[in-house]
Amino acid sequence: MSANESFQAFRIHADRDNYRAGVEEMRIEDLSPGEVVVKVAYSSVNFKDALAGTGKGKILRNSPLNGGIDAAGYVVASSDAAFREGDQVLVTGCGLSETRDGGYAQYARLESKWTIPLPSGLTLRESMILGTAGFTAALSLYRMLQNGQVPSMGPIVVTGATGGVGSLAIDILTRAGFEAHAISGKLEHFDDLIALGAKQCISRKDLYWGQRPLETSRWAGAIDNVGGEMLAGLTRVIHPYGNIASCGLAAAPELATTVMPFILRGLSVLGIASAGTARDIRDAVWQHLANDWKPAHLARIATREVGLDGLPEVFERMLAGGSFGRSVVRL
Repeated sequence: MSANESFQAFRIHADRDNYRAGVEEMRIEDLSPGEVVVKVAYSSVNFKDALAGTGKGKILRNSPLNGGIDAAGYVVASSDAAFREGDQVLVTGCGLSETRDGGYAQYARLESKWTIPLPSGLTLRESMILGTAGFTAALSLYRMLQNGQVPSMGPIVVTGATGGVGSLAIDILTRAGFEAHAISGKLEHFDDLIALGAKQCISRKDLYWGQRPLETSRWAGAIDNVGGEMLAGLTRVIHPYGNIASCGLAAAPELATTVMPFILRGLSVLGIASAGTARDIRDAVWQHLANDWKPAHLARIATREVGLDGLPEVFERMLAGGSFGRSVVRL
């Protein structure tokens, strides 16, 4: 494709007094700079994408930008010898749809330092069913293992379990030999969570943590997508020397707790910042996702596939809490 030919992109304009987003025509020369030009095959929809694409969250640091924090496709040109025409690659996070053009476009120009060769064991579509959500779930487990979490300590509970990170976390934990439990307010999806590997499903509405700084411990660890009162409650009920991976704030960013779980039970709360993960860790996590941690139910988790023009509806449904699993964007 020549620099003067046009292609379609879902472009977000987030100026101080004006917000608009939609499908536009643009050219490769208009894309953010980078060493690797990719013909995008698939992207995905994450909570951050919905916030950016509707203007309901201040995600973009530059404007305008193409949306989409994930991208996977074929290299069509590269000034870095590490990548050749036809190579299959992926990128998640790393400034996409924040400081540079993202994956909601038929072409993307990427920085080679963050461009990952597609691992053997994954297709491009599978890599985007995973996307940032799967990478975040796997990074949570990776950090927990680094900090001493092992299956023999007991079950790991996942909050916000019907979302993208949550549903993939259930499957990934099960593949890695852990017993996974699920917390969700969507009782209608409990059968789906059990099919993904959850051994126990708990209604968010039935939870009562107790008010003491330490309550009877129930789980060996947690992957928390919710924050707020949920995360505070979890700190009181995790077994000694367990880990909570904090990777989301779907309910609230605040955390009201005491130091008691940390100094009496040795609890660790691990911050999961997937967007800026170092390259060596990023490579290691993707190798796990393509091999021993590859979810067994990707087809079930991918509940929707849309084109660029279908994005606004997906954004609104996600922000309204009506989505389950993952939405794949087909370019």
